[in-house]
Amino acid sequence: MRDSRPQSLDTLFEDGATVGKSPLQTIQQYAIALLKLNRTVLSLLPAPLHPWCRVANYRKHILVLEAGNASWMTRLRYEIPVLLSTLRSEILPSLSSIDIRINPSLMVKRDNNAQNSAKSPNNDKQNLPNRQLTHESAKALMMLAERSPEKLKRKLERLAALAGEGTSTAKKKR
Repeated sequence: MRDSRPQSLDTLFEDGATVGKSPLQTIQQYAIALLKLNRTVLSLLPAPLHPWCRVANYRKHILVLEAGNASWMTRLRYEIPVLLSTLRSEILPSLSSIDIRINPSLMVKRDNNAQNSAKSPNNDKQNLPNRQLTHESAKALMMLAERSPEKLKRKLERLAALAGEGTSTAKKKR
């Protein structure tokens, strides 16, 4: 069972040479080992899988991989036999199995990065659709404005005044 009582910060930062290994040193070494294992696993996988999977953990002789969604998990499952035999023969002889879990945050992070790299300040105006308000729609809005309360009437009249202009949000914001 794990000792989950509060600990003094002094024990976390103790010098590893005098006391053995401090907890932070142990965590840091484990994180470094997982990063190296992640690089190795990615080098063994096909290139299309690289952005959508990563090593999450290695415990009790089980390697835990994360995939962005179910389709990437399925593609990753096809690679398990080769991955398992290669890892056993080269770096993890005690590896018993590989578990794959879905982590949707992998997809969100990658999607946001793709959207941010595709957008640039100059492309924002080009990506917006150029919408037109027809004169017939403007007439209908004006008729509706006549029978509306004052606050709504002003907004409908302003909207109707845009007839024939491009009504893209990049051009006018009120």
